[in-house]
Order: sequence, then structure tokens, then C-alpha cells
Amino acid sequence: MKTHFPTTYWHKLEDGRVQCDLCPRYCRIKEGRQGFCYVRENHNGAVVLNTYGLSSGFCVDPIEKKPLNHFMPGTPVLSFGTAGCNLGCKFCQNWDISKSREMHTLADQASPETIARAARELDCRSVAYTYNDPVIFHEYAIDVAQACAEFDIKSVAVTAGYVCAEPRAEFYRYMDAANVDLKAFSEDFYHKLTGSHLEPVLETLKYLKHETEVWFELTTLLIPGENDSERELQTMTQWVVEELGPDVPMHFSAFHPDWKMRDHPPTPPATLRLARRIALENGVHYAYVGNVHDPQGDSTYCHHCGALLIGRDWYELNEWRLSAAGQCRACGAVCAGVFEAEPGSWGARRQPVRLARYQTA
Repeated sequence: MKTHFPTTYWHKLEDGRVQCDLCPRYCRIKEGRQGFCYVRENHNGAVVLNTYGLSSGFCVDPIEKKPLNHFMPGTPVLSFGTAGCNLGCKFCQNWDISKSREMHTLADQASPETIARAARELDCRSVAYTYNDPVIFHEYAIDVAQACAEFDIKSVAVTAGYVCAEPRAEFYRYMDAANVDLKAFSEDFYHKLTGSHLEPVLETLKYLKHETEVWFELTTLLIPGENDSERELQTMTQWVVEELGPDVPMHFSAFHPDWKMRDHPPTPPATLRLARRIALENGVHYAYVGNVHDPQGDSTYCHHCGALLIGRDWYELNEWRLSAAGQCRACGAVCAGVFEAEPGSWGARRQPVRLARYQTA
């Protein structure tokens, strides 16, 4: 099944093609063809979204898996994605979804209202647009977010941040939180390994910090020999503190050989610990490691007195030392984030969900 949902961010060219203005690729598309992401196509002289209402699957996850450690910890989030992507990362860890050009990947159908109803009935506090980048299913994600807001269910974007200014402003009006992949801190890496550019991502991060109320955290997948040098980590973390402030959490995750980079070794845990140490030394208040077992690197500590605030072992919370107001119980310093009076108790469970049971006639 394929849809032809109308979109806004495009214009016609003199040669008969249409240009997509959603992301900085600015794909110029002939009639009947798709852009780089494969889900936005030229249909009868207009750019349409061909995956509206279609998903690669739904799953209830811990919010920490996004990863978001400072946004309603311990709560379940209903996660879904579609197919395709507007980046070409050679190291993609979800390549079977994000690189798919097969519509049979989209195994589940759901209207925005059905997703909101399912999230409510599953007691999810939020819905995450993830697995592939929600930038490319802009219209569907916004409609889902609006439907969820009716039930006070929050919306979470897991994204690379590669988007143009006007659609970016519209998109984040409906988002409550985001995890943005800051894939590296060099234009060479972005150009060579993702087929995109660094500067638009930095612009998105500055926009989120200075022009929205969206809670966001950063993730960098550290790839041996590509973006894990001490020099680059120093530069990156210093930029984050100077431009975004010290309260934006940073997650450093381990690379596992995949997609077109199977010749690279996995990231040594020592590299992740080094990155975390550099971030903390440069003034980042909250730095984490990911994809490895490291309870210390998973846990949250008070930036003022160093006391343990939230103990984590993988996605399980085992300590909670925040007051109802989100303050350190030892010294009273505020921990940055979006916290409820008590943590959730979802734990590390992963629960696949079929949306058909939540459909209404």
C-alpha cells in the first residue's frame, strides 16, 4: 500500500521537475520519481508523502532507550518509524528500516488517532518518532503529535536534525522532547560517511536551545578511527557548552560493525569512558555512555555536589534521589530535565504492539 499525501515544502522548477524544500538536500525530482529519502515523490507535479499512515512497526520501549535520561525517567514510550531516510550513513545501525526502498517493510497501518488511542491504553506517557528520521515523515509525525496532545501524551523526535528552517520551526512546535544525533564534529565526516553537512545540524541544535522549549539531548556514535579522537571530542564538547549550555546531556554510544562499515572494529568501552570524562571536564553537566554495560556511565549525578541522583543499570532504574521538584536531595541543586514527582517503573521491557486492535470502525 502506498499513499499520496499532500505536502507543503516544495516548489516547481522551470524544467518540469519539482524541488523538495524539506531538508538541505533540495532534491530535484522528475515526475513519478522519488527523492533521496524515497518517501517524498513527484506525483502529478507535486511532492507527496508516500508513507503517510504506514509504519515499519510499533513497540513500547523505556524512554531511556531513545536515549533520553532526563525526560520522564522510567516511563514507557510507544515507538514507531516508517521507511527511508534523508541521510546516507554508511554506519547506520537501523539500515534495514532507514535504507529500505521496499514498501513491504511497512507492516503496520495506523491513523494518528489510532496511535494516540493505543498510547493511552498502553499507559505510555509519550510517543517517539524513531527508527528512521521523522524529518522525512514530517506531516504524519505532526498529525500524530496533535492527536496525542489531546490525551496529554508527549511527543519525542529521534532525529539527525538535518532539516530546513521553515519546516523545522513547524515540526518543533509540536514536539516536547528530542534526541539529536550529533554524528561527529567535522564536515569531512558528515560529507564522507553520511552524505550530508555538519552546519545545518548545528543550526538545528542552536534553534532548539535558543528558540524553543523542547527538551533535547545529544547522541554521538563513536566509530574507531573516524570521530573518536581526543581533539575532536574536546572541540565538540567545548562547542556544546559554549553554544548550548552545560545542561544539555550528551550520550556517547558504542559502534557495532554494520551496513557498509563492517570492516571497522567495535568501539572499545575505554573510548566511551574517555569521551564522557572529556565532556565532564569541559563543563558538560550530564554525560553518559551507551550500548555497553556501565552502570556508572548510565547513571545521573548532581552537577553541584556529585551525589548520585538516578541510578541506572542498562534501562533499569535502581536509585531515585530527586525531590518532587527535581532537586538533589543532598544539596538542593536543580537537575535539568523534565521530571515527574516519582519515576516510572517500566524497566527494560520491550513490548511489540500491533495497532489493529486499537482501530475503530
